[in-house]
Amino acid sequence: MNVSSLNALDSLERVSRYRETQMPTFAADSSNETSFDSLLSSAMNLVKQTDDYSNAVEVEEVKYAMGQSDSLHDLMVAQQKANVSLQYTVAVKNTAVEAYRTLMNMQF
Repeated sequence: MNVSSLNALDSLERVSRYRETQMPTFAADSSNETSFDSLLSSAMNLVKQTDDYSNAVEVEEVKYAMGQSDSLHDLMVAQQKANVSLQYTVAVKNTAVEAYRTLMNMQF
């Protein structure tokens, strides 16, 4: 299983509430902070990658059902990749929704 293509892990670690570094300061020079645009593009790439894995599973299922492939191993690997990718995408979505709710509940 190739996990090197899951490049959104770095973005998730930067916004995670469990990281061990201190809270970022809102200074004028924020060159080392991740921009919202890069986080959004990482999330969109993650959704596209999940969709690609899902499509690959469908292709493998059709090949196996039609008798073009007799490798059950390839089918199971494709299903597991799609499953892990979907679980990760849902975790990222849940983190984003939780962050949104936290912002909405803040009182100014």
